[in-house]
Amino acid sequence: MNPPSDTAFVAFDGDHRIAAGDLREVARAAKRALDQHKEAAVLIFDGVSSNVVDLDFRGTIDDVLARLPATEKIAQDEIADQFASGEPTPPTSRSPGRPKLGVVAREITLLPRHWEWLARQSGGASVAIRKLVDDARRGGEEKDRIRQGQDAAYRFMSAMAGNRPHFEEAVRALFAPDPVRFRKLIAGWPADLRDHAARLAERAFQPKSSPQA
Repeated sequence: MNPPSDTAFVAFDGDHRIAAGDLREVARAAKRALDQHKEAAVLIFDGVSSNVVDLDFRGTIDDVLARLPATEKIAQDEIADQFASGEPTPPTSRSPGRPKLGVVAREITLLPRHWEWLARQSGGASVAIRKLVDDARRGGEEKDRIRQGQDAAYRFMSAMAGNRPHFEEAVRALFAPDPVRFRKLIAGWPADLRDHAARLAERAFQPKSSPQA
């Protein structure tokens, strides 16, 4: 059975998925597997990004759980580089009076032809600019979703299936993107590896959302 789409963490012992859920639950299962089989090859993955989570399994299960990092810290470490370019913009002071419904006035510089085009749009320049920004944001979010899905699936596949038949062809199908060929190429992999790779790749293969009105 596949882990749910919102699984936080997932643990594999070789080709077999042994746990999926929050970090404490997954760590318990991984520790049990290591205690039962000293040669177990256990890897724990972030369920979204497929980054490997390194845990210290020395001692008892209680010892392992006591050393667990906060899941919030793991998430912060993964996205910290997204905010390295500058400080957040401080809120703009607002004079007393009627609320502006979240609209913030800022100065922008355009060429005359741009202002002429905006003036001809329904609702005027401000409405047209907001629509353009929203369209650009939606397009960017779609590209980010696809890229993140490809990256997560590729990380997992590289760590767990690099020596599997058709690995390189499956990677090319992932980035093509060609979901039919991808699923065909990984069909012969062990079930848990195949199913988890397919679930991760869904974000890269989902059709683009319909534009909002």
